[in-house]
Amino acid sequence: MAKKETSNTSENKLSNTIFKTSRGQKFVVGVLFVIIAIILLLSFVSYYISGNNDQSQITELANRDVVVENWLGKIGAWLANLFLHQGFGVSSFLFVKIFFLIGAYLIVDLPLSKLRKIIFWDIYLIITISILFGLLWDFVPHLSGIIGFEINDLIQDYAGKIGTILLLVFTTVIFLIFKIKMSPDKIKDYLDAKAAEKAEADTIEEIKEDITETIDEPVVDEFIENPVLQPTTYKKPIIEEDEDDEEWKNMQVVKRPETTSFEVDKEALKPTIQHPSEIHLDSQPKPVVEEVPHKEAQIIETEDASFVIEKPEEEDIVEESLAQKLVQDFGEFDPTLELSNFKMPSIELLKDYSGVGITINQTELEENKNRIVETLKNYKIDIASIKATVGPTVTLYEIVPEAGIRISKIKSLEDDIALSLAALGIRIIAPIPGKGTIGIEVPNANPSMVSMKSAIASPKFQQAEMELPIALGKTISNETLVVDLAKMPHLLMAGATGQGKSVGLNAVLTSLLYKKHPAEVKFVLVDPKKVELTLFNKIERHYLAKLPDTDEAIITDNAKVINTLNSLCLEMDNRYSLLKDAMVRNIKEYNEKFKNRRLNPENGHRFLPYIVLVVDEFADLIMTAGKEVETPIARLAQLARAIGIHLIIATQRPSVNVITGMIKANFPARIAFRVTSKIDSRTILDSGGADQLIGRGDLLYTQGNDLIRVQCAFVDTPEVEKICEFIGSQKAYSNAYLLPEYVGEESGISLDIDISERDSLFRDAAEVVVTAQQGSASLIQRKLKLGYNRAGRLIDQLEAAGIVGPFEGSKARQVLIPDLTSLEQFFNNEQNNL
Repeated sequence: MAKKETSNTSENKLSNTIFKTSRGQKFVVGVLFVIIAIILLLSFVSYYISGNNDQSQITELANRDVVVENWLGKIGAWLANLFLHQGFGVSSFLFVKIFFLIGAYLIVDLPLSKLRKIIFWDIYLIITISILFGLLWDFVPHLSGIIGFEINDLIQDYAGKIGTILLLVFTTVIFLIFKIKMSPDKIKDYLDAKAAEKAEADTIEEIKEDITETIDEPVVDEFIENPVLQPTTYKKPIIEEDEDDEEWKNMQVVKRPETTSFEVDKEALKPTIQHPSEIHLDSQPKPVVEEVPHKEAQIIETEDASFVIEKPEEEDIVEESLAQKLVQDFGEFDPTLELSNFKMPSIELLKDYSGVGITINQTELEENKNRIVETLKNYKIDIASIKATVGPTVTLYEIVPEAGIRISKIKSLEDDIALSLAALGIRIIAPIPGKGTIGIEVPNANPSMVSMKSAIASPKFQQAEMELPIALGKTISNETLVVDLAKMPHLLMAGATGQGKSVGLNAVLTSLLYKKHPAEVKFVLVDPKKVELTLFNKIERHYLAKLPDTDEAIITDNAKVINTLNSLCLEMDNRYSLLKDAMVRNIKEYNEKFKNRRLNPENGHRFLPYIVLVVDEFADLIMTAGKEVETPIARLAQLARAIGIHLIIATQRPSVNVITGMIKANFPARIAFRVTSKIDSRTILDSGGADQLIGRGDLLYTQGNDLIRVQCAFVDTPEVEKICEFIGSQKAYSNAYLLPEYVGEESGISLDIDISERDSLFRDAAEVVVTAQQGSASLIQRKLKLGYNRAGRLIDQLEAAGIVGPFEGSKARQVLIPDLTSLEQFFNNEQNNL
């Protein structure tokens, strides 16, 4: 563990150093650009203040005795002369903006690609403004710079002054439309908005004037007609309090003696306080007191005691849900209740192999490291650092090449490194995804076995919160790789004979047996070899699914495979109907809804277990059945993910006519054991690497992203047998999980054809079929030169007579009569019976 932590720490330091170095370089360059922008700005401003005095000194800047007045000295004078006099004139100030923005983007680590449009339009303006001031040289000289003046002079030689003006107008229109996004519609909208604002302002002003006139007139009349304020001779106003009315306590009334002329004293109208000691000001607002005298209503008190607000109480809403009531009364539905005493297999059933574990051979690691470094040095490839990560079967050497070394050059030395190490299965990963290193995988001299017990007992598997967790084995860093079959959603396995496919299938099935209850997952096992999966017969009534009226749950007959696959398609369609009625999108949501008793079993709803279809040798099925197998498998792979049907297909011949494009497109998760050629590796993984594995469970796993090298967990036949015996000895269901019954296109049709209705060519067709010992409509078509419909009727009549067997898909029908002599006897017997 200490060595592992040390290697991880050094790896993190290396990646952090690379990251910081790159970031630091950007920051330094960004600061440099900002300083250049400041230098240009100061030199330009100083040029327009004292530049005329420095013009005569420009040619003698190398002389240290020469003194210039520019704020930045000789460098500033030279830059100002270069940009403002010899360059683009006053428009060169935009160069300050460009340099500053580049520096700012580098400092804050923003992508410079965002500046492309800004820099383009700034350069566009620099050229346009320079040409414009060149045109105005007679009025404002020296603002265009020599470049602007010369470009303007060149255009005038060919287009004249009017043509130059029109060209500048055109460039201005381009800038306004594409940069400012100004259009005639926007100008019209802007003018209309301004006119509307002006009209609104005029309307508001008129309303204010009307309100002012309206207010001024009635005020005088009110004061005159007010009996309290009679026109009297002016005297000092007296403030009195009306003690009778509560509302007048806070108001003052101005009482005036009579006078012959009315005059309003505005100062006297200001409120004054007679007895300040009797007034108390509370800064906090008076709270509204809410009392709930009874449940029916609330009385809200206000400041005015005579005004009462009664707030009615809202009635309680009782949500009576039958599903909630059922859950409260009986609890959630438990699919494992029927086998509530079922015990999961114990880890002790798995064998604990002695000596399992990674043994680090320091001498071997040092020798391999020296050979790798020496081989690369022979080809003039220097290495900055190298690190080794020891795995169960291979060791990963991560190297960081010196700057300037091409990765393809190292990649091409794969065979040379393998020769120097004298090892089989050298694999170069250039570069390692997510790291700035190149990986060289070298097989260990003494590989370690990865036991299934160590994979099952790992915390990653035991604590995995996955629907269908699978412990594949251990990676190069000795970590258990646990993947979710439900997320894959289908798995394609391939590898040469004896490289570990069957052990890998056993590891997958064992992982699911250790994690899932019999009510949660069912297996459909297809074993054309008839010997690989027979051990799982003992758990038929616990975990297996089969067709009705079949004796064995593990399918070995290819004819039954076709019916089983089509039956799974029917199961898929039925499940989608259930999901549609339940208004859910996947099996997980459906089962949650069913557990919460929100789906009625009387309407056909039921708990849906996951179904895992395992095909051990897919190439044999394709050879014998062809499209009849490929079509339902492709349909299941495309559609069955959402309703919990997942496929695991294994083959030892990963060729394009077996693993077709239709199948590969729907199997993003793939496992490749060792194969014999690079073509096979590309067929299964879409990349090389599987041909460089060392066998014995060494595999590459991908789920559409990066390749992960894994040493598959080893589970032996006795271990699988112990697990199946432990499960089979417990209480089981009355039968295996039954799939829907599938009726073929031409099976189940009772042919009862009268002899008198037979075709006139019936006897000839019978002779053709018996002679060829092959019953097919196409044969009768060719031999008797008939159409398809008549040949089909003849085949039906031959089947009804018992001369040929029933329909068997793409294969020819079996001929039940061996030779023409037997056929003649058959017809004679029919004549005698008549």
